[in-house]
Amino acid sequence: MPKYFDTTPVKEKVIIIGLITKKQTEEQAKEYLDELAFLIDTAGGITVRQFVQHIESPDSKTFVGSGKLNEISEYIKQKKIDVAVFDDELSPSQIRNIEREFDCKILDRTNLILYIFAKRARTANAKTQVELAQLQYLLPRLTRMWTHLTKQKGGMGMRGPGEKEIETDRRIIRDKIAFLKEQLKVIDKQKKTQRSGRENMVRVALVGYTNVGKSTIMNLLSKSDVFAENKLFATLDTTVRKVVIEKTPFLLSDTVGFIRKLPHHLIESFKSTLDEVRDADILLHVVDISHTNFEEQLYVVKETLLELKVTEKPTIVVFNKTDAYRYSEKDEYDLMPSTSENMSLDELKNTWMAKINTPCVFISATKKDNIEELKQLLLTSVKKQLTQKYKPQY
Repeated sequence: MPKYFDTTPVKEKVIIIGLITKKQTEEQAKEYLDELAFLIDTAGGITVRQFVQHIESPDSKTFVGSGKLNEISEYIKQKKIDVAVFDDELSPSQIRNIEREFDCKILDRTNLILYIFAKRARTANAKTQVELAQLQYLLPRLTRMWTHLTKQKGGMGMRGPGEKEIETDRRIIRDKIAFLKEQLKVIDKQKKTQRSGRENMVRVALVGYTNVGKSTIMNLLSKSDVFAENKLFATLDTTVRKVVIEKTPFLLSDTVGFIRKLPHHLIESFKSTLDEVRDADILLHVVDISHTNFEEQLYVVKETLLELKVTEKPTIVVFNKTDAYRYSEKDEYDLMPSTSENMSLDELKNTWMAKINTPCVFISATKKDNIEELKQLLLTSVKKQLTQKYKPQY
């Protein structure tokens, strides 16, 4: 009788580790670890437990301190944990010290994000950009990779150049980095040529935190089928579509989502992709209004746009997912200040419309609520840009 084997991938058991410090409150730490758990789910793992250490600043040798390290090590042995993920980037020496204690794979937030990008990359352009970022991350950590590779079995965090054993010595990696940079220069030229053919049209770029619904809005406005999923970084490659509203055409591009603590290697590597944002005439900043910390996400995006030097562009803020917004009603005698958690949607609308000096609109892309108002705001902004483009020069 033939034997049948179950080929379904087994989800790796993961623990996540974060800190409460002078610069990071308990509430922030919980929010960051919840997001890290979502990253792990996107990567294909399952979070078994969160560990949080109260410490003034990250320990230079072990990140969490020797006592906490021993506690976590015992848990890993008892529960047979596959991967330990830290919420901040670890130094090479920290990784070496932690590996001596932990009998499992060690990843930091940067390594995990790079792995997800490698897993999501589909086109040659995206793959080149991700591989460059991976190699730049790997280079200072190469010494520990030589010994560490002997006990790696693949799985989360092991996709890409990190699994090539002795081949990845410093000289070869530097040569590869130089080669990839040259390839990206060619890609940049190709992208510039493509964009030069669109100079006569107004260009609108969707920007925002990852998983806020940019691709869903793109599909709704352009009637296309851009891949959209309730996962982080569903979109890596920039997609450009022609949109026509009331006989007025413009180009709409969907870009990679931002995230807090986004590895700087990725921002550098994805320069050609982010050029779509730099060259846009109008930014459509999408915000997930249903997220408890949407204000911080909004701030993270603004900081990233500042880094890209595109903060002066005309912007429309789109508060998405109004259908998922929930709040707790305040008691009439409650003297605590109003926050997004205890304000009604109408109160929140009035607050934000008065708070920001750019046009804003509240929609639900999945329920198609208030899409007409979004289209009218876009149309007004596009017409204004067209007037400026074709203004007679005297």
